[in-house]
Amino acid sequence: MSQSFNTKTVHFKSEQHRPNNSKVTPIYQTSAFSFKDLDDVEAFYNGEKDYLYSRVGNPNPDELAHVVSNLENAPAGVSAASGLAAILVGVLSVCQAGDHILASTDIYGGTYELFETELTSFGIELSFVDFKDLNAVEQAVRPNTKLVYTESITNPLLYVEDLTAIVAFSNKHSLKTMVDNTFATPYLITPYDQGVNLVVHSATKYLGGHSDVTAGVLVGDKDLIQRARSKAIHLGPTLAPMEAWLTVRGVKTLALRMEKQVSNAEKLARTLLENPDVKTVYYPKNASPNGNGAIVSIDLNDTIDVKTFFQSLGFVKIIPTLAGVETTVSYPKTTSHRALSEEVRQSLGITTGLVRISVGIEDIKDIIQAFEQALTNSRK
Repeated sequence: MSQSFNTKTVHFKSEQHRPNNSKVTPIYQTSAFSFKDLDDVEAFYNGEKDYLYSRVGNPNPDELAHVVSNLENAPAGVSAASGLAAILVGVLSVCQAGDHILASTDIYGGTYELFETELTSFGIELSFVDFKDLNAVEQAVRPNTKLVYTESITNPLLYVEDLTAIVAFSNKHSLKTMVDNTFATPYLITPYDQGVNLVVHSATKYLGGHSDVTAGVLVGDKDLIQRARSKAIHLGPTLAPMEAWLTVRGVKTLALRMEKQVSNAEKLARTLLENPDVKTVYYPKNASPNGNGAIVSIDLNDTIDVKTFFQSLGFVKIIPTLAGVETTVSYPKTTSHRALSEEVRQSLGITTGLVRISVGIEDIKDIIQAFEQALTNSRK
C-alpha cells in the first residue's frame, strides 16, 4: 500500500533490527559484533550475516539511510558522519583523478572549499559555473567531465534550481548528477524523482531537526551507493549509532516541523519585503506545492549597522548552521562563505549586509517583532 509523505516519516520497515518486538529500534552502541565460531565469521564475508564491525556497518546508520532513501523515493542509501562526508563519498563514487566536475557557483561555502581545496589535491578538476545559464554550462563541458553538482535550493541566495533542465543536459552528455537537497528536504523536493543520480543531505539540519546531531546521508542509484559505501568504509567517515538513532527520531517530526517553519518563513519574508531598511529579500518562488522552504536571506540597507543588528535580535541567536526548531541567524560573509575570496563573494552576492535567517517554529508574531525591533535599533 502506498503511503503519503507524512505517514512515511513515521512508519518504516526495520523489523529485522528490532529484537523482542521493540517499538523503536534499539541503539546498537557497539564497536563490533560477536560470532560463535570461525564459520560464523566466514558467514559475514559470504554475505550471510549483516554486521561485523561498526565502521563497516551498524543497524542504526543503516536504518537512517533506509528511512531517507524511502522519503526520497531512491533505491539505496548510505549514512556518513556529516553532510560534507556524504558529499565526499558521493563525489568519489563517480570521480577519480583526472576527471572533471561541473559545479554550481551558488553553493554552500563548505562544499566550495571541499571541492576547491581537497578534490583538486586528489587530481579532480573543477569548473564553477552559473547553472542559470545553461549555455555557459554547455561551454564548460570537457571530454573528462563526469559529474554535475548543484543544490535544489541554493545556499545562501535560495535560487530554486531547474533540475529537469539540468538532468536533460547531463543525460545529453552522459554525465552523472548529484544534488544537495538539504534546504528543501524531501518534504518540498525529491530530486531522484526528476532523474538525479545522487541526492545528499546534511542530516544535521532539517532531518535531525533539533541541533543535537552531526550527520550526513547520501541516496541514489544502487551501483553508485555501493561504491560510496565502499569509500565510506575505507576512508572512515562512519556515522555513530547514537547520532543515527537521534536523526531517525528527528525525521519522524520532519513533516510537522517543515509545515510550521515554511509557513513562518513565508510570512516573515512578506513582512521584511515591505521594510525600508531591507534592500533585498531572497526567498524561493514556486519551489513545490508544499511551499518554498524555511530559510529567508536578506540584504540590509546601508542605513543599518550590521553589528548592532546582530546584537539586537533578542531570542534569535547567531548560529553558524541552520534548521533547528529555534529561529536563528548567520552571517555568510564570516561563517559559511568565509573561505572564499572577497572577489568571489562579491560575484556571488555574498555582501556585507547579507543575513541568512533560519526560521523556527515559534509564534510568527514574536519572530517578526524580533527582526523589526533589531532593524529599528540598528539604524545609523
